Amino acid sequence: MTSTGQTPTGLRPEPTAATTAGTAGAAGAAGAARTAGEPRSGGPRRALLLLMAVATGLSCAGNYVAQPLLDLISRDLHLGSVLAGLVVTASQAGYALGLMLLVPLGDVVDRRRLAVTLFSATALFLTVSALAPTGPLLLAGTVLTALTSVGAQVVVAHAAALATAETRGRAVATVMAGVLLGGLLARTAAGGLSELGGWRTAYWVLAVLMAGAAVVLHRVLPNLPVTADLRYPALLRSTLALLRDEPLLRRRSLLGALSLASYSVQLTALTFLLAGSPYNWSAPAIGLFGLVGAVGVLSMTFAARLSDRGHVQKVTGGATALLVAAWLILLAGEHSLAWLAVGVVALNIGQQAVLNSSQTVLYALRPEARSRINSAFMTSFFLGGALGSALASVVWAAAGWSGVCLLGAGLSAGAFAVWGWERGRHAH
Repeated sequence: MTSTGQTPTGLRPEPTAATTAGTAGAAGAAGAARTAGEPRSGGPRRALLLLMAVATGLSCAGNYVAQPLLDLISRDLHLGSVLAGLVVTASQAGYALGLMLLVPLGDVVDRRRLAVTLFSATALFLTVSALAPTGPLLLAGTVLTALTSVGAQVVVAHAAALATAETRGRAVATVMAGVLLGGLLARTAAGGLSELGGWRTAYWVLAVLMAGAAVVLHRVLPNLPVTADLRYPALLRSTLALLRDEPLLRRRSLLGALSLASYSVQLTALTFLLAGSPYNWSAPAIGLFGLVGAVGVLSMTFAARLSDRGHVQKVTGGATALLVAAWLILLAGEHSLAWLAVGVVALNIGQQAVLNSSQTVLYALRPEARSRINSAFMTSFFLGGALGSALASVVWAAAGWSGVCLLGAGLSAGAFAVWGWERGRHAH
């Protein structure tokens, strides 16, 4: 048990602004919501968490299925390179919108029903993409698929709400592992399916799987009480107010953004490195090499156990230090595949540990506002990733792999500095 005045992760909550009508509704409702937001049992069973992980992985896969298929799509629909590239951009934009506009709804509507609705909609929009006769219609299907694929984040918040304080880190890690593995495996699976029946096959298969996932979630997800009573405009305002009122949320959002920016630098620049001399790899080979990052995902449970035992600060500090060290290893990987693999694994382990430790402490911060906290954090998180990808392309063109490694190390050092700032504030 934790001592009075401390969260289960060992961080003392900071004083926040008084609850207003725009952030938590009436005082009595807020108090009831806090009670309702805490689980009364020992938490969800592992079988349920694994089902939730598989479902979130399928949902996330829809955002990556087009990446290895762009050449096939471009030739089949007679698209120019610019329009074909917009398919990936449309997916990123749609997901960001979903994080901001749909994820907060998990605090004011039945989260089980919301998840099932979003999964069903994703299946429908994947079907639209599979049938698309033109580029513009494919873009529309891609945006809508990404928008509703944030159902995965709704399920993550539901897992956090079902868990006890002592098991929350592991519950979130299990479900988030599905999200991350879905993104990693989608590219490889899409390429293989396209060999069987063209690029549309990947969309058809994923649409059927998503429809099945919606049915399964409808049957197995437990119901939980709604934790807030707000109209939609007030709900969105309260999400922004949480960033204003919660210093811990601001710091963790910045830390998460910097860590994913560093990680995204590697994702983008690694393709350039492996495609050129001395490696000269093909696109399928590059995609398969990316699977070494799965080791980092599988390490999340270990980091989560440490966080659940009150060591969240140590986990975050060690993870951000590992991010910096990983870039020093990656620098040696310019001419050594072994060092490159070690660096990629180290970067993945550090990134996943930062993500899990941040989610663990943030989900304990305001139980009645978990979906809005998740929305604010994950939006910042993915914006950081987009920034990292953009910077990587520019730096690669100007300074090559050594410049990219310096950029990644600098972003990682920034994340380490934010952790040091947070640790210093909680040391008194």
